[in-house]
Amino acid sequence: MTLSAPTIRLRKRRNGADPLVMVTAYDEPGARLVAAGGVDLILVGDSVANVMLGQETTLNLSVEQMSHHVRAVAAARAGVHIVADMPWLSYHVDVAESVRNAAALIRSGADSVKLEGGRVRRDVVRALLDAQIPVMGHLGLTPQSVLTFGGFKVQAKTLESAKLLIEDAQLLQEEGVFAIVIEGVPSVVGSHVTAALEIPTIGIGAGPDTDGQVLVFHDLLGLTNRAPAKFVRQYANLGPAITEAVSQFAADVRRGDFPNADEAYANPEGLFD
Repeated sequence: MTLSAPTIRLRKRRNGADPLVMVTAYDEPGARLVAAGGVDLILVGDSVANVMLGQETTLNLSVEQMSHHVRAVAAARAGVHIVADMPWLSYHVDVAESVRNAAALIRSGADSVKLEGGRVRRDVVRALLDAQIPVMGHLGLTPQSVLTFGGFKVQAKTLESAKLLIEDAQLLQEEGVFAIVIEGVPSVVGSHVTAALEIPTIGIGAGPDTDGQVLVFHDLLGLTNRAPAKFVRQYANLGPAITEAVSQFAADVRRGDFPNADEAYANPEGLFD
């Protein structure tokens, strides 16, 4: 059964809950396979720009593109909570437009939306929750801020910045988000922000003490064409296996070995006599 946002909100490890498991998916096959693997949440991430569209950043995605991928994931009917990333500039505009953009993702099949930032997004978070749209937060290394960060760099490396991150997390909690992704911070920061909150944290490059972990589908399966980040554990290397399978198909076609008699439809008696 799909976990609801209120149920996820209670999933704190210190209270005896199992860690939350979230993996990205961007289409029906991916969602179906990920769900069969036993995840708690599927994130339709704006990382689709990097791993499927070959872009360097996530900044070129539109709400329409994200809705397209949400619909594909929802088509799996996998019984897993679907979180949809709100793309850049879809919630940096006026509040009413932000609500309309989030509603488009919900209508496409998402159970909740995720957005980046803390205190600067307070009004948007409040408006989305007032519209009955569950919200997941995202703090630390927020990929939509890559230009202001000067690259994909570890965040909260000073005491002052770590305290600000914790304050932002507490503010988001007070507004009513049901969970927060913490990305690209020292492990001790991941530990402290998790301890400071009553809602669960889901880490990606935030150490082992968060209330859950998330990885990108293509990263954990070895399907990317770039070196994985430090926090990625690759559980399979499917890229070479796929290339080998296609290579064998190509060779069989060129040798005349495919298709064989068992792979062709029988000829009706008398046809073309």
